[in-house]
Amino acid sequence: MNYADLFRVTLPETALEVAALVVLVVDLAFLRKAALKLRVTVAALLGVAGCGAALWALYTSSGTGFSFGGALLLAQYGYVGAVQSGILVLTAITLLLLIDETFTKHIGEFVAVMLMAATGGLLLAAAQDLMVIFIGLELLSLGLYIMTAFAKSSGKSAEAALKYYLFGGMSAAFLLFGFSYLYGLSGSTNLSEILGAIAQQGPSPLFYVAWILVIAGLGFKVAAVPFHLWAPDTYEGAPTPAAAFIASVSKVASFALLLTISGTMVMFHRDHNLSISEFERQIRLFFGTWHSLLDVLLVLAAISMIVGNLAALAQTSVRRLLAYSAIAHVGYILLGVGTHPQLYPPGTELISVGIGGIIDALLFRQAPVLYYILTYGLTIIGAFGVVSVVERATGSDKLDSFLGLHKRNPLLAAVLLVLFLSLAGIPPLVGFWAKFNLFAAVLGVSAGPVPFALVALAIAMSAVSLYYYLQVLKRAYVMPAIDESPIKAHPVTLAVLLLIAAAVVVLGCFPALLLRWIESFYLVM
Repeated sequence: MNYADLFRVTLPETALEVAALVVLVVDLAFLRKAALKLRVTVAALLGVAGCGAALWALYTSSGTGFSFGGALLLAQYGYVGAVQSGILVLTAITLLLLIDETFTKHIGEFVAVMLMAATGGLLLAAAQDLMVIFIGLELLSLGLYIMTAFAKSSGKSAEAALKYYLFGGMSAAFLLFGFSYLYGLSGSTNLSEILGAIAQQGPSPLFYVAWILVIAGLGFKVAAVPFHLWAPDTYEGAPTPAAAFIASVSKVASFALLLTISGTMVMFHRDHNLSISEFERQIRLFFGTWHSLLDVLLVLAAISMIVGNLAALAQTSVRRLLAYSAIAHVGYILLGVGTHPQLYPPGTELISVGIGGIIDALLFRQAPVLYYILTYGLTIIGAFGVVSVVERATGSDKLDSFLGLHKRNPLLAAVLLVLFLSLAGIPPLVGFWAKFNLFAAVLGVSAGPVPFALVALAIAMSAVSLYYYLQVLKRAYVMPAIDESPIKAHPVTLAVLLLIAAAVVVLGCFPALLLRWIESFYLVM
């Protein structure tokens, strides 16, 4: 075992951990008696610097393929670099929005926990081994539980954290049971070896039980129905930066894990040096099994789209509205993750296509899913930022708190307009292209009435979502204000929100920019 190589591979994670320690030392040793605003600003900027250092480490490391005995993928391999970059950027944005917050005096600890949770997300994105997956998942989850409970003066925060922790503990138990069965069936904790053993031996009833248990555990992490019950209370009760982090970074890391599990088969040739004919035999056996397993994700996708959008219609709290909206967006993403890739017709010889064609057919289909996850994460952070400013000014996140926002703060209202219309999928904003690319990919990789029906359902539910987003915008722009006193936002907060809104517009006008960047990571494989 080469620990120098392991240190090089995990340099971004190391940079975040060092930054977390620096934040604690500076806040507790040097700024203990300073004003809270100064402490918040210094801690947030140090955290952003740590994210910048991790990004630098991510892009300066060299090499492709597996490391640490096949347990980790290097950042340049496939989707890993895109996901890890997204996690670091979204974490930095969340930290910048923290500058105007006053929900806790223990700001150094909060920033340190957030950076450690982001470290867990980075591990999840690169993990190819059950043990590493569980370590990364628990490091992320424990950080989220702590951040949810950080507003000690709020009863809702404590209640949300307790519910989140209890549901999280149950989901971890399901996940561990599933992992133990996978290990028992294959004798290995490496994903490639597990799926290789399944492809060679054929699935057993215990394998299907293991898959259901794993999906139950991961379904909790992404808040898919029926594992979503924690999400509305957590989004409502958690401090705004914690809720934004849960809605963005946690979702990006968790969906990256789902993509890892569903795309590992294409690594067989490189990892095991199989002949192309043997690779062809295994991949056909694999997809014969995998299609039936992916049907579970499609069922969860349909239920999540319906429940999330219909439940959002009844909400009077904008935080809870965003929570149910997030559940609906999980359904859209699961539709892309769970769609059966129609690799090649049974009569086609894979040897005539080549390994590069197989990788193109499987991995390039993940690009629209990654595009959706990253753009949604950016948009939802901005949405929570606007809600936070309004909530601090009015003392509430109810719909009526947004009455007359265009008069009280025109810039904030403009940001709200752009972000909510993007979440609804209105062109030419980036949310439209995220849905368009995802739905087009679903129809492009799979033929038949079921994918068409699911895409039609997704489009119909998107129309439903437009209604409840417009309920918020109607209060901001149409209905008269009860109180017309100005709502002030911290200059840094307002600047970050304006940059997020500008990015949503620019990426909507030039959608190929982000998509080409994501696809560029696959070209080095």
